[in-house]
Amino acid sequence: MARVTGIGGVFFKCRDLEKTKDWYREHLGMPLSDDYGAAYPFREDDAPDTRGYAVFGPFNARSRYFEPSDRGFMVNLRVDNLDEIVAGLRAAGAEIIGEPESYDYGRFAWVIDPEGVKIELWEPSGLIPSDIDVE
Repeated sequence: MARVTGIGGVFFKCRDLEKTKDWYREHLGMPLSDDYGAAYPFREDDAPDTRGYAVFGPFNARSRYFEPSDRGFMVNLRVDNLDEIVAGLRAAGAEIIGEPESYDYGRFAWVIDPEGVKIELWEPSGLIPSDIDVE
């Protein structure tokens, strides 16, 4: 059975994006990039040669990326089989947003949970975007 394997990221809206990023940089030492936020590397326990990362990502308050949810945050969950999970969610009558999308670093799909939160499902490819520093 397909399952969630971990948290891929936490994303939230900010009234003042630059001020918020500066605060996290200055007070918590977080390496926030312009595009993705802060990426935190890890290695899989059962496959130590496999590198991955989780992202902490502030968004501009006007971002439409979290729609149709009206919540100020979104959670990204890593999954081991995106197609199977999406099929199961569809069969259960869950609200799937759009169609899955593929990028060099993985495949994504979106669903709205019972509380109206947009959840981003991510099946990583193992590749890390070149502008994310995970060393």
